[in-house]
Amino acid sequence: MAPARVVNTGVSWHQGPHSEPAEPYDGPPRNVEYIENLQLDPELQPKNYEIAGTHPDSKILFKDVNIIDSTGREPYTGDVLIEGERIVAVGEVKNKEALERNPKCRVFNGKGRTLMSGMGDSHTHFTWNGGDLATLGQLGVEEHVLLTMKSAQCFLDSGFTMCFGAASAKDRLDVVIRDAINAGDIPGPRYLANAKEIAKPQGELEPGITAFADGPDQMRETIRHHIEDIGADNIKLSMSGEEICETRSAEDCYYTDEETAACVDEAHKHKKRLCAHARARDSVTMCLKHGVDVIYHASHVDDEGMDMMEKLKHRTFVAPAINWLVATLFEAEAFGYTHDKAEKVGYGRELDIAVAGLREMHRRGVIVLPGGDYGFAWTPHGTYARDLEHFVNLLGFTPHESIIAATAGVAALMMRGHELGKIQPGYYGDCILVDGDPLKDISVLQDHDKLNIIVINGRVHKAGRKEYLTDGKAGLSVGVDSTKHLTSDFPEVKPAMQKAY
Repeated sequence: MAPARVVNTGVSWHQGPHSEPAEPYDGPPRNVEYIENLQLDPELQPKNYEIAGTHPDSKILFKDVNIIDSTGREPYTGDVLIEGERIVAVGEVKNKEALERNPKCRVFNGKGRTLMSGMGDSHTHFTWNGGDLATLGQLGVEEHVLLTMKSAQCFLDSGFTMCFGAASAKDRLDVVIRDAINAGDIPGPRYLANAKEIAKPQGELEPGITAFADGPDQMRETIRHHIEDIGADNIKLSMSGEEICETRSAEDCYYTDEETAACVDEAHKHKKRLCAHARARDSVTMCLKHGVDVIYHASHVDDEGMDMMEKLKHRTFVAPAINWLVATLFEAEAFGYTHDKAEKVGYGRELDIAVAGLREMHRRGVIVLPGGDYGFAWTPHGTYARDLEHFVNLLGFTPHESIIAATAGVAALMMRGHELGKIQPGYYGDCILVDGDPLKDISVLQDHDKLNIIVINGRVHKAGRKEYLTDGKAGLSVGVDSTKHLTSDFPEVKPAMQKAY
């Protein structure tokens, strides 16, 4: 089948180089309203997964923290109390003194550090191995399970407590890891699992990790298999090409209207949402026309698509995976993919076009979310927060808007915005204590050493020894330097974030 390719030759918004500064904005976060105006179909509500293991009597008190609550309110100083799995008090904790004396309450002294919700990734690949995708299909399932477990923990180690699965290299890997996280068997973020991405023959990005289907009937059958037999929460279509394939351009669209409509109908009939790799103009338009829920990339959107997107912004999410374009263009040379090669196949042009389009989406009130395509050699696991910096430096988001997209925005994508993604009473105790102010320097979220405390489901996942110390140093011998005695760090050997098998 010859793909449909239409090169965009004209759009109504300015398309300059990606390095051109975005229109300045210094007001309150605009995307709070975008998120609040969502009207998602309640019939597509995912299964309500819970993470086991938090004792209902557990108590965690954060004192003297600078709170970014992801409501759009400016940061403020206060205390936060978590009891069991959920936050019960924010700002003022009435029984604070009693809690500080309670030996069963973990008390962390923030000393002015920033407390914010755990972040979320809208385009997650737990099963990617940091190397050549072609090897994933050949990797033994035993090694692949271990790799996927490590990736899940790496997200949590990086301050990410929510992930939306965007394709698994093997059918059941995402589902198995999701269930192990929820059972409390392994550490990881709250997760909605996917299976293999579905592509047409001669339309795939990598055959070893693809489920093939040709025509509406086969696609319906494959979707049913992914939902009923595998247990996937999300379904992924691979609708367009990718420049690195060279034979499959990002402006090629491989799906027809009939096929896209059938996929949406079948997924929604089973109360599951559909996401799609859609860079090409026609693939983006088809997604909007037929009700695909999450559009990945959306690089080559045109005026028709942008107008449709604005009209449907109450139910549409865009996850551009912008770091893939940046890193492929500027950082892949160390792995054998030169800048000249990336420019030649079109990544420079696509980055310029995508940045312009995403700025326009943000201006029009479309929800654009960070995350995506981490786990390749030059987009390694553990670097997920780079997207937030790109949103600020390239897409015209303020740092506050970028954080809201990564917290309340991804919570809305998970359809759990009423209990995830904010520091508010009644919300789950998923939060990070940051040694720095991400509103002044968004890049601080990329420094794992600055993520001093990570809590998920009201349980401490990470906290250094210093965090458990009280101000008293009683019991030390005369002449002992009490500061060094209790607060010096042991040398730490840090494993690599990802391993290429």
